[in-house]
Amino acid sequence: MIEIPSSIEGGEYQLNDLEQLLKPIGYTIGGNWDYDHGYFDYKMDDQEGYQFLRLPFQVVEGQLDSSVCTVKLGTPFLLSHEYEGGVDEDADVGNFSASFDQFQSPENKDAPIPESFVNTGRVLVSELESIL
Repeated sequence: MIEIPSSIEGGEYQLNDLEQLLKPIGYTIGGNWDYDHGYFDYKMDDQEGYQFLRLPFQVVEGQLDSSVCTVKLGTPFLLSHEYEGGVDEDADVGNFSASFDQFQSPENKDAPIPESFVNTGRVLVSELESIL
């Protein structure tokens, strides 16, 4: 994980407004959200694992599943996940268990981030600063 300090840190926004600004440029709300915090993710690459720019936010007022929710932005950071290559040929997966185990867990949840993605992350954060 590599943090990218930014002038957007500490900014407060209506979550719906943030979604309207960020979704059209490729951000999604990541699956790691809870009632009081979450992340906007921008997938930079998925060739050798996954490289993301992640923009964390904390709920200031309301709840994430409500129609009105105010959030405070945290420090953007880069995240890299490496996945084990190949398919597990010895797996005994039935229809029932497949509904729960659809996705492979990362082999390394905090893999090294190539310098080219660090530069891309800085450019993306600059873009966020100009939009927000």
